[in-house]
Amino acid sequence: MAVHAFISAMLTILTAIIPNFLLIMLGWGMRSRHWLDISFWGQAERLTYYLLLPALLITNLAEARLDGLPVAAIAAAQGLAILAVLGLIALPLRRFWPRLATDGPAFTSLIQGSVRPNTYIAFAVAAALWGPSGVTVAAVSAALVVPLVNLLCVTALIQWGQGDGRRGFGPTLAAIVKNPLILACLLGAALNLSGIGLPPMIGPMLKIMAQASLALGLLCVGAGLDLGAIRGAGMVVATTLTIKLLALPSAVAGLGWLFGLRGVQLAAAIVYAAVPVATNAYVLARQLGGDYRLAAAIITASTLAAAATLPVAAIVIARLP
Repeated sequence: MAVHAFISAMLTILTAIIPNFLLIMLGWGMRSRHWLDISFWGQAERLTYYLLLPALLITNLAEARLDGLPVAAIAAAQGLAILAVLGLIALPLRRFWPRLATDGPAFTSLIQGSVRPNTYIAFAVAAALWGPSGVTVAAVSAALVVPLVNLLCVTALIQWGQGDGRRGFGPTLAAIVKNPLILACLLGAALNLSGIGLPPMIGPMLKIMAQASLALGLLCVGAGLDLGAIRGAGMVVATTLTIKLLALPSAVAGLGWLFGLRGVQLAAAIVYAAVPVATNAYVLARQLGGDYRLAAAIITASTLAAAATLPVAAIVIARLP
């Protein structure tokens, strides 16, 4: 039975992950073969960052179903786990790792890779393993994690990325307030909490745009993929994956158990934390001066690694009392 459960979980999770990786490889092949003009990719990244990804965030948050769930416990487990791995692991690394201490853009990619989840894969895996109840927990997790992660990552990129050179509280706050991803999170949350939801005509349009964000974002990741960067930054990539795929879900598991989560609620919360890095880490790095080649390497490596770690996580979760 254990072997059958492992194989079933492996096939389910691979079904969710492999299409994402294939799109990344397609983007890499298109760029390598010069199938499209080189200028296309920069414009596609801009379109994804300013329109398509915000549409995805608005639709996910506006329609998140929160009724009858321990929202506070899920939110506390996810949020405190993110703050813990950044404060106790990622930030100290910058102090004690010479490369990260001198290379701010690379550090921003480590920050993004440590905490930014691929919500699409989380929804797909949760739906396959636990049905609507799992998707609901994933949506509640996204409602907190998406705004928090974007706030933290934008702040890191403003502070340590290769931007326009402005630093300090005022410029950082202004950049955060104007960031399209954070504005989208605020709008989506407002639509949800007000009971308005997605408005007629505008809502369906946003959903179509949101569907386009995944495919175009993955293609852009592939187009920016530098296999040499993976080899040259092996330690940074490995460290980031250890934080994202091991430390973060372990922290969510411990905190979730402490706050009373059990069963599907705890399992789906852990899976949400254990998914690979989202493609918008690459887009954000491109737009705000991060090390986008390293971001692409981390995204691709985490997608590959998650094909092994997620089934293991699913088996461990199944054994929780």
